[in-house]
Amino acid sequence: MKIRLEILYKPKQGTNQYELSTDFLPIQEALLLSEDIEKTGRATKINYIDETDTTWLKKHLQKYIKSLKEEPHNILVYFDGGYNEEKRMAGVGVAIYYEQNNKYYRLRKNQSLDQLSSNNEAEFAALWLAINELEGLGIHHLPITIKGDSLVVINQAKGEWPCYEEEHTRWLDRIDEKISALGLTVSYESINRAENKEADSLASQALSETIIDATSEVKKY
Repeated sequence: MKIRLEILYKPKQGTNQYELSTDFLPIQEALLLSEDIEKTGRATKINYIDETDTTWLKKHLQKYIKSLKEEPHNILVYFDGGYNEEKRMAGVGVAIYYEQNNKYYRLRKNQSLDQLSSNNEAEFAALWLAINELEGLGIHHLPITIKGDSLVVINQAKGEWPCYEEEHTRWLDRIDEKISALGLTVSYESINRAENKEADSLASQALSETIIDATSEVKKY
């Protein structure tokens, strides 16, 4: 989550007050900036507004930051899916990066599936797997970033491309319902295959029936 400040500011000279606004900033950075502004004694009011246009009290933001140390946050998700027409089998893979207790972790998981019929379906199934893994981690009511190399899935999930295929619509409905139930604010980003090589490798390993389900500590991502 990021915060922008709306500040009612009165200069040292003069009687007029001015409304100032910042860009969206990480919570801790926003709080440090507001404290510096408060020290001037010239800010008559500071509002803290998140990316959903919700206004927070400063004390609630401070409490939120404290709670984050124990819960997964700063979530980054990669997903990919592949389909073998000859075997009529799909492989899906996800890599989820998150921060918890001032440490950084990576969850890697894949699955092989035999009830799908296309590569696009495999991509949707990979995204579905990712959302369910987020639920398993106890992640809810947080902003998350999801990256994938499927233009169809990313743009249909963002609502930028129309969805005419019934099977795609069914996947999207399931995914959107789960995201809504978890209270997640999702930012989708399209990336190229080279940037998505980790999830791609997991999907390929699933097609060769090498199943992975592992979480490990990593360096800052």
